[in-house]
Amino acid sequence: QVQLVESGGGLVQAGGSLRLSCAVSRSIFGIDTLGWYRQAPGRQRELVARITRGGSTYYADSWKGRFTISRENAKNTVYLQMNSLKPEDTSVYYCNALIWDNDYWGQGTQVTVSS
Repeated sequence: QVQLVESGGGLVQAGGSLRLSCAVSRSIFGIDTLGWYRQAPGRQRELVARITRGGSTYYADSWKGRFTISRENAKNTVYLQMNSLKPEDTSVYYCNALIWDNDYWGQGTQVTVSS
């Protein structure tokens, strides 16, 4: 069983920054895809960014240029650097690992951006 634990969420003013971390309970070296999703109240969970084993990244349009996903294999951790935050970024952010067609999720971390 793979466990993912997010941290780094909190309350920040618009224009500020946060860095989310996701600690994975096994080596992430061989994990094909790691990603960050978010789910706002009353809305479906949506992809924010993902990173492949080879380091290729993808960002949804809403966060392109403001957020950066990275992975540190030595620490089994994936990060989401969030800059120029907007009130509409307020949400619970979830870490995801895709392993052999199985999705694993963390418990989520709340990010609240005040105007």
